[in-house]
Amino acid sequence: MARRSSLSIRIVEGKNLPAKDITGSSDPYCIVKVDNEPIIRTATVWKTLCPFWGEEYQVHLPPTFHAVAFYVMDEDALSRDDVIGKVCLTRDMLASHPKGFSGWTHLMEVDRNEEVQGEIHLRLEVVPGTHASRLRCSVLEARDLAPKDRNGASDPFVRVHYNGRTQETSVVKKSCYPRWNETFEFELEEGATEALSVEAWDWDLVSRNDFLGKVVVNVQRLRSAQQEEGWFRLQPDQSKSQRGEGNLGSLQLEVRLRDETVLPSTCYQPLVQLLCQEVKLGTQGPGQLIPVIEETTSAECRQEVATTLLKLFLGQGLAKDFLDLLFQLELGRTSEANTLFRSNSLASKSMECFLKVAGMRYLHGILGPIIDRVFEEKKYVELDPSKVEVKDVGCSGLHRPQTEAEVLEQSAQTLRTHLVALLSALCRSVRACPAVVRATFRQLFRRVRERFPSPQHQNVPFIAVTSFLCLRFFSPAIMSPKLFHLRERHADARTSRTLLLLAKVVQNVGNLDTPVSRAKEAWMEPLQPTVRQGVAQLKDFITKLVDIEEKEELDLQRALNSQAPPVKEGPLFIHRTKGKGPLASSSFKKLYFSLSTEALSFAKTSSSKPPFSGCPRKAPSSSSPASGLRRRWRKRALAAPTSCRSSMQMTLAGPRLSTCSASV
Repeated sequence: MARRSSLSIRIVEGKNLPAKDITGSSDPYCIVKVDNEPIIRTATVWKTLCPFWGEEYQVHLPPTFHAVAFYVMDEDALSRDDVIGKVCLTRDMLASHPKGFSGWTHLMEVDRNEEVQGEIHLRLEVVPGTHASRLRCSVLEARDLAPKDRNGASDPFVRVHYNGRTQETSVVKKSCYPRWNETFEFELEEGATEALSVEAWDWDLVSRNDFLGKVVVNVQRLRSAQQEEGWFRLQPDQSKSQRGEGNLGSLQLEVRLRDETVLPSTCYQPLVQLLCQEVKLGTQGPGQLIPVIEETTSAECRQEVATTLLKLFLGQGLAKDFLDLLFQLELGRTSEANTLFRSNSLASKSMECFLKVAGMRYLHGILGPIIDRVFEEKKYVELDPSKVEVKDVGCSGLHRPQTEAEVLEQSAQTLRTHLVALLSALCRSVRACPAVVRATFRQLFRRVRERFPSPQHQNVPFIAVTSFLCLRFFSPAIMSPKLFHLRERHADARTSRTLLLLAKVVQNVGNLDTPVSRAKEAWMEPLQPTVRQGVAQLKDFITKLVDIEEKEELDLQRALNSQAPPVKEGPLFIHRTKGKGPLASSSFKKLYFSLSTEALSFAKTSSSKPPFSGCPRKAPSSSSPASGLRRRWRKRALAAPTSCRSSMQMTLAGPRLSTCSASV
């Protein structure tokens, strides 16, 4: 049995932030710290006081963590980044919100005396004497102290205060894990109520010493116990704190704490076997477990249930069968073809998660060049006449500015170019589509055609495929490329508008250019010829995608059995803190990883072939690069104190492959 704590974090947006640049704006980003250890850095949103991030993270932590803090920073190219403010949520505060903390919170000032971390090992005892007892304090060691110097460490020493007397340890140079083993004694007066104060400081030769944290010991309680030894967490100096809530703006967050007890995998095997048996038998079997799960799952946790079930069946090699069962269940209760897969049902959520897990590399291959081109060109694009701003475009020639009609025509031409490039790349990608994705779409297409066989519903199977491929996969990735790891930074306002309009056009193509989609925004009419041509291309692509001969299907099945799809893939950040001050800057090294049920792979870029691949889950070779990498990281993680392991645990643990506790 093991206990596990995890945080679901969504950093939504900020508003009314103060201007930190001479331009009257800021370049805000967020740093997330757990017990003062930085583990997350969002992208920078440039030149805005109301940034939108919309970034989500799942962080696994030790159950003993105390608080999570969100720092809003202003990025500067030439000087140190400015601290705008912070929001701190304690473990008790999060535990009081079982459904998660959600809402706007005011940013607070950052006080240097509060930015402490680490623990100190003390031995405290009351020693009886002939005339009076003596208080003995042994300062043994400390760990995980805040790095205050530019070398990424500190020069710590300890001051012990009691009854007006102060004694100090020696200075340990360049260490966040110092050892002192020094003992101090104080005369203990009868009836004295003063507390013993132990303060850790960073020694500086030129500037003022930096405060590292303190521990206050109740002497009266120590009299009763006579002796106490252990690790004490360093606390901020609240007496000097001047936290204020001024005009620093607000931050919208969604944070949920989960404390879980994970039993041995054998305890879950009966349930896993029952689920797998039901999926294998499909609707022909007597099982009703999947329908019961679907009916009893609330809308708030449906995404989580879908993700967990999908990863379980991916690990068992039954993802396609699981999705096929959900398709049949939803088709069985759907009477109107135009409402098929339009709700956030378990089938829709599971398929959406499946595409993100199994098709992310495919998505990057199709959309990557188009998204890069949009970001690099930074063209002004607008089709809505009520929003056209000619002044933003500049001059088309030497003597006159562009007219509104010219702006609209140029914008339409830009969107046509991007849409044609996207559809051309898509049509060429039939063979590049992952085998498990092709097989799943083929099952979906066949099931929908069997359910709606009449000629008037001949487009329904195509719409069923495009509702996932275009509306739930490609369009969201176009609108928010940062959230799909297509870009490292969020788009500026101009680029965001171009991406939004392109996503709308892709949605119209995905809806097969229905009258309803055309009627929503009449100003999209200039793109209709391109949209109609795109519909024909998309239908031809889907026909080829799902048209698998019997021999090819056998080859495809063998490919599914031999090549496990990735359970999780994406960027992996390794940070090293450097610099001086309570918010030391962190340099992040970025790798891309792909984790399947059979292998763990790493690469420097998302498009390059992973150099460390084919690492088997069972009995890895002791000489394989990936196993060596895992050993080095495991050794590093075990050598670090508990509070230092959270970031490594977040990035290395990834999804658990045991079917009992699969999670990201």
